[in-house]
Amino acid sequence: MVVSELTIEILIAGFAGGMVGAAIGALPALSLAGLAILVGEVTGTLGNLEGEAIAGVFGVDPAAVDVLGLGGAIGFGPVLGPHVAFAGGTAAAAFLGRQQTFDTTFRYHQAKNISKPLGSEPATLLVGGAFGVLGVLVARLAVGLELPVDPIFLAVVLSAFVHRLALGYPLVGRVRGMSRSILDMSPHVRDERWGEEPYETEQGTEGRSVVEVWLPDHYEPQNVAVLGLAVGLVSGYIALISDSAFLALGISLFSLAFLALGQYSFPVTHHMALPAGIAALATASEFDPTVGLLAAGVFGIISGLLGEGAQRLFYAHGDTHVDPPAVAIVVTTLLLGLLATAGILDPEPIPYPVL
Repeated sequence: MVVSELTIEILIAGFAGGMVGAAIGALPALSLAGLAILVGEVTGTLGNLEGEAIAGVFGVDPAAVDVLGLGGAIGFGPVLGPHVAFAGGTAAAAFLGRQQTFDTTFRYHQAKNISKPLGSEPATLLVGGAFGVLGVLVARLAVGLELPVDPIFLAVVLSAFVHRLALGYPLVGRVRGMSRSILDMSPHVRDERWGEEPYETEQGTEGRSVVEVWLPDHYEPQNVAVLGLAVGLVSGYIALISDSAFLALGISLFSLAFLALGQYSFPVTHHMALPAGIAALATASEFDPTVGLLAAGVFGIISGLLGEGAQRLFYAHGDTHVDPPAVAIVVTTLLLGLLATAGILDPEPIPYPVL
């Protein structure tokens, strides 16, 4: 794993990155991370010797920046990294949604609104900053423990559960009616809503959907599976021709800008792209490119379905945003890591970066 020395400068950057994620919104911050990763993977440039020297002063290993490219170092690092800016913005939305309705056009619980910039109210930004620092520390701890999993998205998931506990939200969510499975999304189809029953938030439940589906246009398992196959194959192809496990991830993350701009039917695919890219490279180096491409398609399907399962378990019945793609990435990269540890796959294409 690519990791730099933990310094006070990196912690300060993480605090600032979390505040920026709160100010501009978690989803726009994630899209900007994708842009930085995309630029870093395409250019593969370190910049200049002066930049290399400055990076060293702040505890960032210039060799690590060289591996990722300067843009990738920013997109995975303590400023725009998903574990910092996205996680900080998500926690800030949960904090603000606990107190007020800040977007009357948003149909779910306000704490799930990760697309809207949250402004510059100091308390909200400080919450984002605190969770930005938490993201840095969790990711570094995962690397230090040598966990065979993507440390950045592991930090995103753990941060989401921490903000639920810290802010007084139910950890998983509430399912009304014991006869109904937590995986049942049919109330969404019938547009069932809660009436007068009180909830622990000031907003109450009146008027809220019984089931708040993460992506209403992309939640049927068969649709998700076919989309996962397509994204997996494309991501595998991109990985094989570029020799980069992260280029397709950068493209997918950057495409979230369409979703942030109100194109609500736009699919979310980065949890399909990253495992597929890794699987393609790790398999192709052990077998051949065709097998690598097929493995990418398989992992695209698996991760897509895992993301849908995560939204049914942790998002649809909860009050805050626990990111389904992050959960899927954690599970699939853990599987890939275990296969590499067992010697079935080549571990070399799995350089999870933490700067």
